Amino acid sequence: MNYSIECVAADSNELGEGPIWDVQEQMLYWVDGTGRRVGRPSIWRLNPRTGEKRSWRLDHDVGALALRENGGAVLALDDGFYTFDFETERLELITRIDANEPRSRLNDGKCDRRGRFLAGGMDDREELGLCSLWRLDPDFSVTQLAQGIICSNGPCWSPDDRTFYFADTFQQQMWAYDYDLASGTLSGRRDFANTHNESGFFDGSTVDAEGCVWNALVIGGELIRYTPDGEVERRIGMPVRNLTSVTFGGPNLDEIYVTSMARVRHPATHAHFTKQVQPQFGAGSLFRIRGLGIRGIAEPRFAG
Repeated sequence: MNYSIECVAADSNELGEGPIWDVQEQMLYWVDGTGRRVGRPSIWRLNPRTGEKRSWRLDHDVGALALRENGGAVLALDDGFYTFDFETERLELITRIDANEPRSRLNDGKCDRRGRFLAGGMDDREELGLCSLWRLDPDFSVTQLAQGIICSNGPCWSPDDRTFYFADTFQQQMWAYDYDLASGTLSGRRDFANTHNESGFFDGSTVDAEGCVWNALVIGGELIRYTPDGEVERRIGMPVRNLTSVTFGGPNLDEIYVTSMARVRHPATHAHFTKQVQPQFGAGSLFRIRGLGIRGIAEPRFAG
């Protein structure tokens, strides 16, 4: 099958993450998780029809973003959940998370199809299972769903909403859970896939309309498509190794957008990542894949 990969935003994101295609606006949002540490914007938006980009600066690290049904966004920031108004740039705290654990910060997150926002934490030094997975409900109540996490990544749901996928990058494991959409609760955790024999580690994920899970293999430089039973169905090599996340977009949800990171300095003491003197060429760019003939599923907005 013929397909194309193109760079659609060469912005050298320090830690590009969390791409979300909004079907209402027909625009792509994503974040630069640690951009503020190097004086860069934290939130980005691309209009693919015109090529116009807009960005917003925050005084926090940002893990994930979800658009709200009535406008604005809900954010998973380093110290908790917040609301954000794109026009006024007003940031309001909903609740702090792990206030007594300075190494923990919120990382990847997405909304289920009842408009709840699930986001997990990560140890900023990527060593210890200090963190948890949290659910932010539309009434702004917060529930802890899982514990013992080093680095949360790749939350996503099967098309029938019955299975929730979630990875811990540095435990090198992706799990599948039974998901109760009515209550937003998890049960029946089982192993889905691992990266023990891969050249990289799990980062952001999405699920396509056929129920297959796509994961961006950070350091490995590949997108991997897993069947619903956890088998590798295909691999797509990308122009850079430091991939971070993936989502479907475009008018027909048949385009794939992939974020990446340019970061050279790394806070971790582990040896998983090769030390770099300078960023890879093109690292930190946003990429688009066309021509695969596979469609995604619309991402819901936060209902609160």
